[in-house]
Amino acid sequence: MPVIAISAHLLGVIVWVGGMFFAYMAARPVLGQLDTALRARLWVGLFQQFFPWVWAAVALILGSGIYMVFNTFDGFAHAPIFVHAMMGLGILMMALFAYVFFAPYRRLKRAVAAGDEPLAAKAMGQIRMLMLVNLILGIVVVLVAMSGAFLATD
Repeated sequence: MPVIAISAHLLGVIVWVGGMFFAYMAARPVLGQLDTALRARLWVGLFQQFFPWVWAAVALILGSGIYMVFNTFDGFAHAPIFVHAMMGLGILMMALFAYVFFAPYRRLKRAVAAGDEPLAAKAMGQIRMLMLVNLILGIVVVLVAMSGAFLATD
């Protein structure tokens, strides 16, 4: 497999899953100590910086993944099951991220602009739950990738 495709794929995963891990495990507990209005403004600022990186990561992961499937296995029909699992879970993660971006994150930005703390709290709660789901899925995908790659060589 071309080293550039693998490197791009891994870089995208590191940025996205690592960013979710930091946001959920480090930033969330600290920001949770703040009042709702300040916490909401900070999350909007953090997401404004992080989400463009996630979109880039999604493009890298999807593009390099499809390239590797066709370059290595001559298409999905010949790809091992772990590759199908990675692709399916990855697409689910991408759909969840798109939902977060276009629904609760958009509501959070509107709530912050309007000073609507109850709506901001609700949007942050939705984002928190979906981020946790995506973080768990991301960890599962990494485990599937690593174990699948090793099991496929036996």
